[in-house]
Amino acid sequence: MPQADVVFLSQTIGRILDTIRHIDPLLAEGALLTDAGSTKCQIVDLARECITRGQFLGGHPLAGKETRGASSADPDLFRGRTWVLTPDAPEELTTPGARGFRAWLDKIGAQQLTLDADEHDRVVSLTSHLAQLASTALAAAVADKLGATPRERVAGPGLEDMTRLALGSYEIWRDILATNSDHIDRALSVYIQKLEHLRENLRTRQLQEEFERGAALAARIRKART
Repeated sequence: MPQADVVFLSQTIGRILDTIRHIDPLLAEGALLTDAGSTKCQIVDLARECITRGQFLGGHPLAGKETRGASSADPDLFRGRTWVLTPDAPEELTTPGARGFRAWLDKIGAQQLTLDADEHDRVVSLTSHLAQLASTALAAAVADKLGATPRERVAGPGLEDMTRLALGSYEIWRDILATNSDHIDRALSVYIQKLEHLRENLRTRQLQEEFERGAALAARIRKART
């Protein structure tokens, strides 16, 4: 590690935090330390305290899978996907280490976006963490009502698509939920209010507006990938 120009932490958030507490003496002077943690505030704050020999630049690639291990490797995993960087100051993006790392992100096709750490955590509570919890809740609700019976086969691609994230590991999500609980709580409140609105308007035309608004977002997300 003392010879490494870039050190990349791709672990659960708890392990990233623990590594940051102990890694500084092992870093080469001027090395870049970055990570792939799904929340950023606690990681960035701790790195600001602990990293002195090198530079820390928080990162989050929005390209995860519900499966783990080498068998799930994909050479195009990051192509066209957003990779958020969370520097404390704009000049942190122009250091030699940061320029080299960002050039590598360009080579693998990632789309770089710079955000403040707290803004990142607020946004991903809606775009990522809420999606995971919605998928998990949907799968659990269907399981509660149908159980492990042949009736589960009365499901088309829609349920399969909607429950893909429910395959995710709680071991990974435990730290994510714990380190972003305030933003996630607010995101869940927004979602619950929307579900209540849908339930109250099952027999009215107001649902047409919700379908149109939802379809427009879904189209924009897919267009951004092309």
